[in-house]
Amino acid sequence: MPEDNFDEHIAATYEAKWPELFEPAAVDPVVGFLAGLAGSGAALELGVGTGRIAVPLSARGVPVHGIELSAAMAARLRARPDAGNVGLTLGDFATTRVDGTFTLAYLVRNTITNLTMQDEQVRCFRNVAAHLAPGGRFVIEVYVPELRRLPPGQTVHPFTVTPEHLGFEEYDFASQIAYSHHYWVVDGRLETYSTPHRYVWPSELDLMARLAGMTLRERWAGWDREPFTGDSRSHVSVWEMPALR
Repeated sequence: MPEDNFDEHIAATYEAKWPELFEPAAVDPVVGFLAGLAGSGAALELGVGTGRIAVPLSARGVPVHGIELSAAMAARLRARPDAGNVGLTLGDFATTRVDGTFTLAYLVRNTITNLTMQDEQVRCFRNVAAHLAPGGRFVIEVYVPELRRLPPGQTVHPFTVTPEHLGFEEYDFASQIAYSHHYWVVDGRLETYSTPHRYVWPSELDLMARLAGMTLRERWAGWDREPFTGDSRSHVSVWEMPALR
């Protein structure tokens, strides 16, 4: 079972700590992209959290079911008055099965890296494949590892620097783990938060998809379908199950 890094305090302050994620500019392109792929079918969100994407996607008419490891995050989703149509199952999204068949499954905001072992990430792809209908799609949004931006001999780089929030990534090259260290000043007090993440390359994800019977359909630098290039710092990738013949 992966470690639950989203405790009661993080769940209670999640939106306050990352307010930019809840802005329409950050939510609407994701929902539009996913709704277009789901069509008239249902969607499965892995790591649904408090429903940042699931709730507005459901409001677009897409039936959504979410899997969530953190009981604290799930409780906040259940408490939302606008989340009544979003199904919810507590569990590890690499192995937890839910009833039904889906035309779309998705993982957003680097959530695949919460699985800190390669075997867990492989199991995640196989679990998704078991839930998808023929021709169904699996979408992942994740960053491209920043290794080439590290000066020689260094293992840490900043990814967020604002007056309210400092974020640093610390790379352990031997284990392929990046530790995200966060620092906030809240009411004159320093809050810290560190979590491990298994960084993963696009080509490695493609191989995991092939092992699960899926093939790459498209890859973009963002939700607005910007071209993915060697300079892209993140990607949105879509893999597809074979269609029935």
